[in-house]
Amino acid sequence: MRRLTFLPLLLACLALVAAGCGSSDDDNGGGGGSSQPAETTDDSGGGAAGGGGNAVAMKNIQFDPKETTVKVGEKVTWTNEDDVDHNVVAREGADFSSDTFGKGKTFSYTPTKAGKIEYTCTLHPGMDGELTVTS
Repeated sequence: MRRLTFLPLLLACLALVAAGCGSSDDDNGGGGGSSQPAETTDDSGGGAAGGGGNAVAMKNIQFDPKETTVKVGEKVTWTNEDDVDHNVVAREGADFSSDTFGKGKTFSYTPTKAGKIEYTCTLHPGMDGELTVTS
């Protein structure tokens, strides 16, 4: 009889875990969240991401390179090369937030002022990067 009371609790816990997994269209409130340009696209054609500017790969659950320097107005494009979903969310120095995107997809942002921008993938703790923007 003891197993019968444990089973519903176990099933409820499994349902909560399953509900927390997977991707959601509203993880971070959209593909920009500010007046600064941002976009998410499919770049499955290979080659350099974004057609100019600077490329940051998302591979092995890390940003590569972890630190990037660009000039004001120079586009930065993150490309997901992992088999798991990622996102790019500014923590400090800017206001941008991508939707969750899968392998082969990209997210681009063009900074409008000089300074340091710290960003992260909120889906993977410790997956952090830094963008230094010069004039």
